[in-house]
Amino acid sequence: MSTALFLSPHLDDVAFSCGGTLARLKARGWTVALVTVFTRSMPHPSGFALACQTDKGLRPEVDYMAMRREEDRDFAELMEVDVLVWTNLPEAPHRGYDSAAALFTPPREDDRIGAVVVERLAPVLAELRPDLVLAPQALGSHVDHVQVVRLMPSLGAWDSRTLWYRDTPYAVRQPGARPDPALPADLRPLVVDVSAELPRKVTGCTCYRTQVGFQFGGAQAVGLTLTAFHQREAAAHGRTGHAEVFLAGAGLAPDLREALTDEPP
Repeated sequence: MSTALFLSPHLDDVAFSCGGTLARLKARGWTVALVTVFTRSMPHPSGFALACQTDKGLRPEVDYMAMRREEDRDFAELMEVDVLVWTNLPEAPHRGYDSAAALFTPPREDDRIGAVVVERLAPVLAELRPDLVLAPQALGSHVDHVQVVRLMPSLGAWDSRTLWYRDTPYAVRQPGARPDPALPADLRPLVVDVSAELPRKVTGCTCYRTQVGFQFGGAQAVGLTLTAFHQREAAAHGRTGHAEVFLAGAGLAPDLREALTDEPP
């Protein structure tokens, strides 16, 4: 049985960005692992870190990340994820990025989180030995996404088994956003038709109750936004229907390409 490891900086990135592909692989008998990096509860947040929860209508005493982990668990149960991993590391607002603008600046020199992430992820990869790894492109340049992209080479030679997903909703709001320059240079688009899986993806995204208002304008808008976006993604590559579009190296194994696209190797 083949295994796909979906690597998510935050507790929602995989769902929003490539939940349709996750559903597609699961329906085809794959083992699916969802691994999220920045998931730690931080007691007594203050300043900008506290504002990140109060601006979503949550009281200061609420354990915001505990709520988000529960949302992630609900998504995993709905999508029948086989392996759910949280690496228990702090998000950027708890690492000295003290404003909304600071979240979208290059990683600070004193932010050593990348090495710690590698320490947490290396044993997960060694245990699961995935046939396919799905990682963000860091569209939008959120520093947590950038850190994940830039640590990938330290995790081993995964280029022939990695798909780089388009970080959503950044890809919706910033259609011209470019991938982080740390991505390999020889990548080309790989289009996955998720028309059949789109309703399931939308339902999965609504599990992230604390996020859909801020990111989409409410639960009712999730379906409208994602349906239109994935239709545009397909059309941009000369396809009909609804697509999630990845970047893949020329060396992507033909059997993986066929499993994703139904196109013969």
